[in-house]
Amino acid sequence: MSYNCNFCPHFHKAIELIGRRWSGAILREMLAGASRFTEIRGAIPEISDRMLSERLKELEAEGVVLRQVHADTPVRVEYLLTHKGRALEKVIASIGDWADEWLDRSTNDHPAA
Repeated sequence: MSYNCNFCPHFHKAIELIGRRWSGAILREMLAGASRFTEIRGAIPEISDRMLSERLKELEAEGVVLRQVHADTPVRVEYLLTHKGRALEKVIASIGDWADEWLDRSTNDHPAA
């Protein structure tokens, strides 16, 4: 397999985007159907409101997430994956499969024999 150096910056940017702390977990929950801030936060117990808000803004700036405000009473905000965000579904699933196979749930990172 050969690698083209012109591709490296794009690959690095993609890894940085989904690899930032909590970003992968946020995307995973959104792919599973979570769209409200409280739904996402509830599915990721250790994330702070500030961190979730920051990551959602970053994902929105990259065109992965769309923030949709509904003029209901009270105002309702949803976060939806764009086409670009939904395209990460296979990537996120593959990372999950890799983690299930190679990461020991007891936090020991040695594969089972």
